Amino acid sequence: MTSAPIVVHQPSRTGGRSVTVHSHGRDEILGTTFSDHDLVVFLRAAGVDQPEGVLDDPRWVEWRGGRPHEWRTA
Repeated sequence: MTSAPIVVHQPSRTGGRSVTVHSHGRDEILGTTFSDHDLVVFLRAAGVDQPEGVLDDPRWVEWRGGRPHEWRTA
């Protein structure tokens, strides 16, 4: 398990990144995001207050397998 409750996984070959949130002892898939805007919408729907402010906070979000804010593979 990661220390951050939100994980943005590596970009897929077709674009986009899956996002999971760890809550109540389990991981829940929020969906696939294709932009920061998508991620903010998902986090807001999951109950994160001011999601724009947590995207670069490693206590909240762990970016795996790629640079933060990049949505396509190189």
